[in-house]
Amino acid sequence: MSGVNGGNQDVDIDLGRVISAVWERKARILAATIVAAAVALVGTSLMKPSYKSETRMLIESRSPNLSGGDAAAQANDPLLDSLNITSQAQLLQSTDLIKRVARDLNLAKLKEFDPAAQSFLPDPLVLIGLKQDPMKLDPEDRVIKEFRDKLNVYAVENSRVIAIEFSSRDPKLAAEIPNRMAQAYLQIQSGAKLDTHSETAKWLEPEIASLTSKVKEAEKKVANYRSSNGLFQTTETNSFSTQQLNDISTELARIRGERANAEARAENVRTALKAGRASDTLSDVVGSQVIQRLKEAEANLQAQIADSSTSLLEGHPRLKGLRGQLSGIRQQIESETKKILASLDNEAEMSRIRERQLMGQLNGLKADSAKAGEEEVGLRALEREAAAQRQLLETYLARYREASSRLEGNSSPADARVVSKAVEPSEPYFPKIIPIVIVVSLATLIFGCLIVIVTELFSGRALRPSGVRNADNDIMLEPAASAPAAAAPLPVHQMQAEAVRFDRPEPAQENARNAAALAYAKIAEQSLSEKEGGEEDAVAEVDDRGFTIGSVAHYLQRHDVPVAIGISPGGDEGSTATVMLARELAERGRTVVLVDMTGSAAPTQMMVENPKLPGITDLLCGETAFGDAIHPDRLSDAHIIPHGASDPARAMRGVDRLSMIIDALADAYDLVLIECGPAEIAGISRLTRNAMAEIVLSVPGFKDEEVAELVTDFEAAGYGNLLVMAQTADRHSPRPGKRRAA
Repeated sequence: MSGVNGGNQDVDIDLGRVISAVWERKARILAATIVAAAVALVGTSLMKPSYKSETRMLIESRSPNLSGGDAAAQANDPLLDSLNITSQAQLLQSTDLIKRVARDLNLAKLKEFDPAAQSFLPDPLVLIGLKQDPMKLDPEDRVIKEFRDKLNVYAVENSRVIAIEFSSRDPKLAAEIPNRMAQAYLQIQSGAKLDTHSETAKWLEPEIASLTSKVKEAEKKVANYRSSNGLFQTTETNSFSTQQLNDISTELARIRGERANAEARAENVRTALKAGRASDTLSDVVGSQVIQRLKEAEANLQAQIADSSTSLLEGHPRLKGLRGQLSGIRQQIESETKKILASLDNEAEMSRIRERQLMGQLNGLKADSAKAGEEEVGLRALEREAAAQRQLLETYLARYREASSRLEGNSSPADARVVSKAVEPSEPYFPKIIPIVIVVSLATLIFGCLIVIVTELFSGRALRPSGVRNADNDIMLEPAASAPAAAAPLPVHQMQAEAVRFDRPEPAQENARNAAALAYAKIAEQSLSEKEGGEEDAVAEVDDRGFTIGSVAHYLQRHDVPVAIGISPGGDEGSTATVMLARELAERGRTVVLVDMTGSAAPTQMMVENPKLPGITDLLCGETAFGDAIHPDRLSDAHIIPHGASDPARAMRGVDRLSMIIDALADAYDLVLIECGPAEIAGISRLTRNAMAEIVLSVPGFKDEEVAELVTDFEAAGYGNLLVMAQTADRHSPRPGKRRAA
């Protein structure tokens, strides 16, 4: 977090200073916390305890079914939805119900429910006119007001249960009042049902009498109309004319069938006679008794002729007589067959005559039926009116009988029942001594810490200048010809155990020893300025040389540097120091990724077990994915992009992509550390396009003159922002347990 001071300089909040200020005042904060806890303990102990109890009621339809079967819900049954449940909860808080309970329990005589009447001292707010005098109100209104403050009625979520909750200083009263309210509610609801049934019965009595007379008149009109128009009914659905029409139609169909049958039989006999077929093949002829007797006589004569032919000659008179008798019998059979044919023709003719008669009657009945149909239109209208009046009368009679049967008190229960009665509570619900003391103590502790923090912030002691670098805040070195005492004074916030920065001395022909002496003099001046400015102890101590990994790590962390370029003129020894710098920053909680761009791949060999892992050369060649090129360090929380397995010469053709890769890494990590090994000054120009990049010279084991000469060479090439890392650890305050390069 940063702000702006009076001189328009960006500042940050020094969290270390804030925590130190709170720690310095811990005794006062703890004392205030203890006092607040004691006051809360005493205050809650002196409070009068309040008890709370609860009664629960289930809202359900309790209308008795007097029909003896599974009848449908009555029209006046309550609709048990969420709105109905909420409405019943509001009824339980009605003034009439509260008044009834308050009168039954005589609550007006209790000080808890009428404190104004029982108090002997006047209320100061009433005296100064800020509050209305409660004594001007009716005593019952004062009791109702206190009653409502202690009452809580609510519907239990996702159910049809209503809870009646009441608090009181008397545990017996806390349990009795909810039970009394539930009892009074059930009585009121039951009474409302009785009133409804009574009013219904009173209204139905004259309506039933009026409907009875109307039904009689309607039925009389139906009977008179039917008799005057001859619309007599044989059944409930058929009239007399309709019944006659149906009977004649049935008889006509039967006669037509008989006529057809007689004509068919006569035609069969006639055809057989014309064809000369034997008459005994016809069913009507064979069925005649006369024909049967003639056939028997014929058979006897034939038998006698056959018997006589064996003993008599053909001309014998007996044979002639028998043959004459046989011829006469056959003539009789033929004559009888013709009679049967004439009889069948007579039967068919009779059927045709009967059919014509029935058709005449049917036509007459059709005309009568059409006329009766027109007259039945008026009859049906009268019958509908009579049926409607009769149905309404029957409905009213059923309702009247039901309402009359429910006029007794126990016949109409309320649409609710108590499912849980309130019991006398054994423990008060307020005050809860232990929770109140804990909350007050924590609130006092937090409030005290906030007061200290706000005080430190407003006093300016917890603010420090921001690490934003610009032309006004950079540490400048005067030309080498100047004496150390004449160097420009440095801001205090840039002197806390940070790596020394060298900014653009004039390109004078200074020798290496003078440049080194000037750098060491600047370190001494920083230490002196820290002591004179009253700053806090530095995180990393600055020794007589000061160019340690810890000081460089502190500077990079302090100024939140996003990109740093490591140059190791000494080869792998400098690369080892860069690896130690990355691990040092990772131990300080920074997210660090080291990019191995050395020719020897020394950082890769130290930080990963397999040196053939995909890395920066593979990324530049486009042969691997971005995420596959990032690997964890085997000894710390830092990450590394190894050297890679692709051809370095081929990778350098895609070096233009390097800036995009670095920008992407800078968005994901706190610090991107690029180790270039013993790279030449001209070879790092493409890596320093980012203005926020820092150059770290890793020169462990180098002499002071050599360090100064390197610094001079880089500044001559235009690189003024340099960090020198000449030692691997502080001399005076080594940090045990640090990871070293493996």
